[in-house]
Amino acid sequence: MKSMIKPALAAAFAATALAAPAMSTPAMAQVNGIATADLPIAVAQSQAFQTGYQQIATQYQANRTTIDQRQQQRQQLIQTFDTNGNGQLDAAEQPALQDPNNTTVQQIQAIDQEIATLQQPINLARVYVVSQIASQYSAALQQVASDRNIQIILQPDAIIYAPDAVNITSHVVTALNTRMPAAQIVPAADYQPSEGAVQLFQQIQQILMISAMQQQQAAAGQQAPASTGR
Repeated sequence: MKSMIKPALAAAFAATALAAPAMSTPAMAQVNGIATADLPIAVAQSQAFQTGYQQIATQYQANRTTIDQRQQQRQQLIQTFDTNGNGQLDAAEQPALQDPNNTTVQQIQAIDQEIATLQQPINLARVYVVSQIASQYSAALQQVASDRNIQIILQPDAIIYAPDAVNITSHVVTALNTRMPAAQIVPAADYQPSEGAVQLFQQIQQILMISAMQQQQAAAGQQAPASTGR
């Protein structure tokens, strides 16, 4: 079956920021020597990524619990500005939330700062995991390209229409799993992530967020009672 190849979030990332030159673009091909592969999805589907994120969640469980608590407190404070009780802040209620001298606004800002501080080591560890896996992406591409006799590498957004076989991301994931079955989750004290690593991390976070939303919507659809009539 043929399908449209979407650029998605992966196309925005230039793999050269993280990987080696020649074959570092996030795409590859299998049809007539041409194929595509999605860098963010390949990294996110790798075993090292999934295990690493699980380990980070466990290590920073206390941070995550406090973040959840602070977010609930934040939402409760914001609701105090909903003076008409309609569940949203209308034009008449918005100005109060923008007043820097308002005590409640200051409390919200303090919570935001605390959440950012608690989230920082979690995100740094995640970026570290992502950067390690991405460093093996170019070699994984070259391996798959050699194994499958691929001559041309294109970014996903360069293809408008192609057979499904053009997407070999799953093969790249397999190669990544072989090259890096696990990643370290504790960066060195002086670790400074590259701009490319941060961009890739942000793209993956967006993908995960969209996936979670889709799963929630699907679950809600399944739980909704079927309409009946006489």
